Amino acid sequence: MSLRFEELDWQETPIGEISLRRRRHPVSGEEVYEVKLGDEFLMSSLFTAGEIALAELGLAGLPNTGLDVAVGGLGLGYTARATLDDPRVRRLTVIDALEEVIDWHRRGLVPLGAGLASDSRCRLVHGDFFARAGGTGGLDPKEPDLRFHAILLDVDHSPRDVLHPRHAALYRPSGLRSLAGHLRPGGVFALWSNDPPDERFLSALTEVFAESAAHVVEFTNPLQGGTSANTVYVAGTKTGAH
Repeated sequence: MSLRFEELDWQETPIGEISLRRRRHPVSGEEVYEVKLGDEFLMSSLFTAGEIALAELGLAGLPNTGLDVAVGGLGLGYTARATLDDPRVRRLTVIDALEEVIDWHRRGLVPLGAGLASDSRCRLVHGDFFARAGGTGGLDPKEPDLRFHAILLDVDHSPRDVLHPRHAALYRPSGLRSLAGHLRPGGVFALWSNDPPDERFLSALTEVFAESAAHVVEFTNPLQGGTSANTVYVAGTKTGAH
């Protein structure tokens, strides 16, 4: 493999050109997987602490067994993998707008793909998470009445920096109310963000959910040196409320 990169796949999609690349880190020698949308980097296997923390923080306060979880955004699969690593999880539905990304996992082009695609608890669904979250047909088209203990979302860069303008509605109180309707009583919504905690978004969460908090997740940045940080928002509905 070139020290620069090897392009594993390139596809034209409804939101632009998406590519999966693999390279070898010049210092550690480890294989690094990267996803680009056009010229913009979407994700890298060098930075997974926030994606893993999204699952761990989102599931932390939930019941001890039989959890039904939905993840919006498959990406390289780190949130989904961390969710399935929790022994309390009974069923995981992962919704991604790009069939191409789901295909990477089914073809084993990404390190976690084969394990996710073959796990009987995990279903990879091609669909528009934002349209489903705002609608009444359920997040899982095969089980429209299914309500989840947790919904974990990692698609946009942040509530203010969205990949598509129509995503912005979900981060307002009306959109969050629709999303909360897909949760069980006492359920949790958790969101990954690349930006520092946003008081305006926290205010919107407070308007809809019984409790909410922003957790700053710090991690080593081998590209820039020092540390970087993501934010994970966690919001819970009232027990017994709908």
